[in-house]
Amino acid sequence: MSGIEELFAADLEVVNVGLQMFADDITAQGAAVTTLDWTPPGGGKADVVAALNALEDQELAAKIEAANAEAVERITSSQPMLAGFGKALDVVPGMTPTTILHAGPPIEFERMSGPMKGAVTGALVFEGLAADLEEAAKVAASGQITFAPCHEYGCVGSMAGVTSASMYMHVVENATYGNKAFTNLSEQLSKVLRMGANDESVIDRLVWMRDVLGPILKEALEIGDPIDLRLMLSQALHMGDECHNRNVAGTTLLIQALAPMILQTSFTTQQKKEVFDFVASSDYFSGPTWMAMAKAALDAAHGIEYSTIVTTMARNGVEFGIRVSGIGGNTWFTGPAQPVIGPMFAGYKPEDSGLDIGDSAITETYGIGGFAMSAAPAIVALVGGTVDEAVEFTRRMGEITTTENKNVTIPLLDFQGVPTGIDVRSVELTGILPVINTAIAHKEPGIGMIGAGITNPPVDCFDKAVVALADRYR
Repeated sequence: MSGIEELFAADLEVVNVGLQMFADDITAQGAAVTTLDWTPPGGGKADVVAALNALEDQELAAKIEAANAEAVERITSSQPMLAGFGKALDVVPGMTPTTILHAGPPIEFERMSGPMKGAVTGALVFEGLAADLEEAAKVAASGQITFAPCHEYGCVGSMAGVTSASMYMHVVENATYGNKAFTNLSEQLSKVLRMGANDESVIDRLVWMRDVLGPILKEALEIGDPIDLRLMLSQALHMGDECHNRNVAGTTLLIQALAPMILQTSFTTQQKKEVFDFVASSDYFSGPTWMAMAKAALDAAHGIEYSTIVTTMARNGVEFGIRVSGIGGNTWFTGPAQPVIGPMFAGYKPEDSGLDIGDSAITETYGIGGFAMSAAPAIVALVGGTVDEAVEFTRRMGEITTTENKNVTIPLLDFQGVPTGIDVRSVELTGILPVINTAIAHKEPGIGMIGAGITNPPVDCFDKAVVALADRYR
């Protein structure tokens, strides 16, 4: 029997690289089939494929590789230090009494999602710019308020991200490169302004944070030395956090460092006890701290000519936006915000959920959060999935990143560094999108957090970025 005859006489085993329907048809005929998880580069879109081809030009590719090496070196060598706390009006460059910063790319009040509108109106009442929520909605739409992305002011904000002049901020200084980053304080509970809640209890908590918590933390850091956040982050990952939505270890380490200084402040024993009780009320206290740390490192890598590294991923509940180092400035590449898939709190359904929102994806942009879930297997209890899936997320993120951060490692993976330096080209070539774990806010204002889960950016962001890079450099 000839080789050809032997081939056709043997049982057929098919490798499918096409649509799933092809595999289904073969299976229906009783043949074995293996389907490869593969998509064509750029999703087969002609303009994106042409852009990818242009970026592969030998001379240009060499410049890109050198620029990307510099970008990830800046990210991994950055040493963000928690240097202090202060009111946004006092510490954030360009902040005014009528400025409201928000999460994600630019958006007008009229187009904002329910949670963000709820947070904006609550902030206006908190600031005394409106007497109640009804008046606040009119003020927000009047043109009297300056709305801008947190990222464009050196800030990051959880969920709705709304930051107003009187809110106290972390002040994080990058000891390596000299830039600063800022973020406001954790409100702790699920019914909070950042989730769109805005009733009297939310405003009362913000007032206490302005009058007691913030000033105590400010005085504490004036007494003590700056805190090395990169070192603390690494310790937290070794203790089971991923430092986006699981912060049990990180919060313990942070308050342990702050406690001796808090005790030395001039405030009353009762006020100090209130601060410690507040921190103990939720493990999320350190969550914003890691966001500002990541922001400080990534801003140091922003604006490097020819670099294809992503330096920002952020969402406003309507659009998802990224910024890319080689484009620099405040150029955003956007696509529609996606749903978040995961467990819901009792009494809520998926259709109650708002779309993906918040600046906290700066943690994934740095390489922690969803990229480091293998360091925090217990996170699956909050966001869903299995431990094996959490490990696989980290491994897959290695396929779209440029390096591993040897300063921040994962014990479970033999102390591999976290995947660092998302390359827009790699996202397009592999079809693998960054993974983000995040909270879910109710789609309507005034309610707050109703669950947590997993999401991805829309591919549109990366399509637009690759085309823009090719147009800029070819």
